[in-house]
Amino acid sequence: MNEETKDQITYLKQQLECSREQARLLEAIERTLIKMRELAEASLDSGLSKMDRAILSDQFEQLKEELIELQRKAAPDILH
Repeated sequence: MNEETKDQITYLKQQLECSREQARLLEAIERTLIKMRELAEASLDSGLSKMDRAILSDQFEQLKEELIELQRKAAPDILH
């Protein structure tokens, strides 16, 4: 195996690892969005107290921050 072939193999292995990391981050983003949707749906319950709504809102904001961080990791060149 010549040096050029070895370099190509190394490059492709790095690309594969990057793709795996991207897939992992996208799955985490999806899970976070699902949780956010569940909180939004739960907030539609007219029987919730102000305290319950505040708790849901806090949880939603926390997930929003997690989502922003995941997006930064998934697309560091796009999001600053």
